[in-house]
Amino acid sequence: MAYTKKTKISKTGIAKCPTGISGLDEITNGGFPKGRPTLICGGPGSGKTLFAITFLKSGATDYGEAGVMASFEETEAELTENVTSLGFDLKKLVAQKKLAIEHFYIQRNQFQESGDFNLDGIFIRLENAIDSVGAKRVVLDSIEALFTGFTNESTLRAELRRLFRWLKDKGVTTVITAERGVTTLTRQGLEEYLSDCVILLEHQVNSLIATRRLRVIKYRGTSHGSDEYPFLISAEGISVLPITSVGLDYDVSKEYLSSGIDGLDRVLGDKGFYRGSSVLISGTAGSGKTSFMSQIVATACARGESCLYFAFEEPVNQIVRNVRSIGINLDPYIKRGNLHFSALRPSVHGLEMHLSTMHRLTENIKPTIVVIDPMSNLGPAAAGSEIKSMLIRLIDFFKMNHITAFFTSLTQGGSYDELTDVGISSLMDTWIVLQTIQTEGVRGRVLYIAKSRGMSHSMQMFPYELTNQGIKLIAPVPVRGKGTVSRN
Repeated sequence: MAYTKKTKISKTGIAKCPTGISGLDEITNGGFPKGRPTLICGGPGSGKTLFAITFLKSGATDYGEAGVMASFEETEAELTENVTSLGFDLKKLVAQKKLAIEHFYIQRNQFQESGDFNLDGIFIRLENAIDSVGAKRVVLDSIEALFTGFTNESTLRAELRRLFRWLKDKGVTTVITAERGVTTLTRQGLEEYLSDCVILLEHQVNSLIATRRLRVIKYRGTSHGSDEYPFLISAEGISVLPITSVGLDYDVSKEYLSSGIDGLDRVLGDKGFYRGSSVLISGTAGSGKTSFMSQIVATACARGESCLYFAFEEPVNQIVRNVRSIGINLDPYIKRGNLHFSALRPSVHGLEMHLSTMHRLTENIKPTIVVIDPMSNLGPAAAGSEIKSMLIRLIDFFKMNHITAFFTSLTQGGSYDELTDVGISSLMDTWIVLQTIQTEGVRGRVLYIAKSRGMSHSMQMFPYELTNQGIKLIAPVPVRGKGTVSRN
């Protein structure tokens, strides 16, 4: 979601400071509380420092707000080098007076545990750094290192409160990072009570696949997403993936999209698919799901449309070779740039990385048609509920961008043919079921339309053949009744 480069104000009147982190501003309804401290806590490697630097970088480059990075662990050279791989040029921002980096090397003998001004030296350096660039954003990374000099708990707590109050009085939007405690969110167990917003980052490994998750523990004075959200750290930076991020308020098209398959458009009320709809083609192994998708894609490319094909079962060369046997040549469209393939085994990444890859490629290529073949292969990557959640987000993303999305799904032999492995048939606008049948010792194939929202369609079962000139539907199997149903 794109935010204008202005201060956001929630319905409760609290000013927000946009983070520039994809998905996080949506979850927090605008960003972090402006002029107040936000705590980001988590274990080692959870991404705390990267969240903080992204917040500063976005402020400097996108929102006209200079920042100060107060690091108590890494030097300026180390920080600069660590984020270069993400495309962050901290040296340039420092040279442009949009960012100031202060490294504090803390030793216990630098502090005295008496008096009221134990941290005055650090406050002075912070204030000078803020004034030098006119900073509106400040990051303290990390809070534990700052208090290594204190052994007296009461002094530590008093200084911690004084630090948070000083930052509020300065009117800067502050992000403070802290290590996760054993029984508390932080080691000191106090920062979470003093912060207006608290975000917990976790790095988990399940079934040998690493997953990062984020949760907004609290946010004073405003509503926020309270679920646990997966997030990714990739070459493009951080992206948070809201589980229910998109409302059902997208535009719908009345335009029809031809399948290019002889007879199939007639079965679909002589019209084809609605553009921007979601279409499911399910069937047993060998029923021709990939062949159907290849012919639909080839027809679209021939019209000059751009197609993106995610293959989770076969390599690209194998798909291209195999569909030549039914008269479909995808090579010209690949060379022309109409057809783009992304072929990966689902086990290579977790679901969140797959979702992020789909988002990124879709945004870069801007296709009008996307294929997920087969979505049922995502099963080993996560539990069924997680797959369904991921696919809901993916379908909403495609609909928001007016992309016609095709999904294939494998149904197990001997099972009920209308039972898909990941159970998302209810989300689909059109559902085509492919079956293999056996009569008098001969195996054949038939299809029928399980549903197609908003249009009349045949209720008959149609035999089809994979010929050397593509897929062809032949005379329908006789059935009783009118043979059509209206979907209004």
